[in-house]
Amino acid sequence: MTAGEKQDRPRGGNWSRRGMLSGLLGAPVLLVAACSGGGGGKDGSGGSAAGSEPAASGASGSPSTSPRASVAQITVTPADGATAAPFTQPVTVTVLDGTLTSVTVTDGTGKRIAGQLAADGASWTSTAKLSSGSTYTVAASAVDKDKRPADANASFSTASPANTFVGYFTPEDGSTVGVGMPVSINFNKAITDRKAVQQAITVVADPPVEIVGHWFDSTRLDFRPEQYWAKGTRVTLKLRLKDVAGAKGVYGTQSKDVTFTVGRSQVSTADLRADTLTVRTDGQVTATYPVIGGAPEHRTWGGKLVISEKYQQTRMNSSTVGLGSEYDIPDVPHAQRLTTSGTFIHGNYWSPASQFGNDNTSHGCIALQDVQGGNDPTTSAAKFYASSMVGDVVEVVNSGDRTVNPGNGLNGWNMAWADWVAGSAV
Repeated sequence: MTAGEKQDRPRGGNWSRRGMLSGLLGAPVLLVAACSGGGGGKDGSGGSAAGSEPAASGASGSPSTSPRASVAQITVTPADGATAAPFTQPVTVTVLDGTLTSVTVTDGTGKRIAGQLAADGASWTSTAKLSSGSTYTVAASAVDKDKRPADANASFSTASPANTFVGYFTPEDGSTVGVGMPVSINFNKAITDRKAVQQAITVVADPPVEIVGHWFDSTRLDFRPEQYWAKGTRVTLKLRLKDVAGAKGVYGTQSKDVTFTVGRSQVSTADLRADTLTVRTDGQVTATYPVIGGAPEHRTWGGKLVISEKYQQTRMNSSTVGLGSEYDIPDVPHAQRLTTSGTFIHGNYWSPASQFGNDNTSHGCIALQDVQGGNDPTTSAAKFYASSMVGDVVEVVNSGDRTVNPGNGLNGWNMAWADWVAGSAV
């Protein structure tokens, strides 16, 4: 023994092997596992003195002091490495012969997925929906009855749906619209679970107002308040359709917000007995124009009709609306659509000036005086077109025809509120 070794030895006698083990029992498992016992010495010191070589491995009568491994067995579903796991099923973590102490599931962005641990600690189940075509990681820990720890880690990817649907919405994000503009969504696949789809769509307004959805059929869902929007209202459509089952095996793909603003209030009245169009902007009469309405054999629909599209110039062909070859006008100016079936309020350059304000001779449209090419900004049609926006309302009275079908265009305002609410799936 060197002088240095002598100085390092504690006073009062030699280190004993038994004493060393006693002192290390409270140390971390790694240190305990690193020690191995030797044969017992006469002095109870465990044999070798400090600094001597340990006994040869496998020596007879040498018990191991390494701790036993945990018997807790953790199972993660979906399994580690899965590449097409069902996104409609939850993540589950179970343990056999043990109790879970920690479960963390995160998506590809690091966001944690909420879950619930069973009361007995034997299982954990995710409560938040998984997303299709996404990657997730799982880290789980447990202990057995002797508090010995066990860990499990897994990573898997969810499948992408083979059959999907989307909703085409109006109005557009960032647009400014008239007070009669509903939120209208047309789906490219028939929806059989209307409740699930409608629950995934919300429409909110600022200032707040009650907004209710109404299904016209399996592919169309509109939202509106009971009365026209108040001017200046900011409306937000929230689509949360991704992975929502609209029909068996058919899932949505959209998750986005769409916001639009209601501009000034403009509601015009087309009185087809007087053959006038009276424009009211923010409640004040701002213009009155002479018009031509539908002839007795082609009367104009009555009711509240919303401008859904605007065309500086468009072609109108009678064959597209079931009227054969009665007309084909390639350059109708200042045309604004009122129904899907083909009703417009538009400029007319081919009728005599004397007919405006006096006769109803059209095929169902409302016509204002105009010039060919629509290049004169002083005509009635040009002025009304310039003052209008998508979502403005034209209320047609005294037309002699029945009220327009609420689903023909954006014209749900022609349905009583109780009937509108009855068409909601939630």
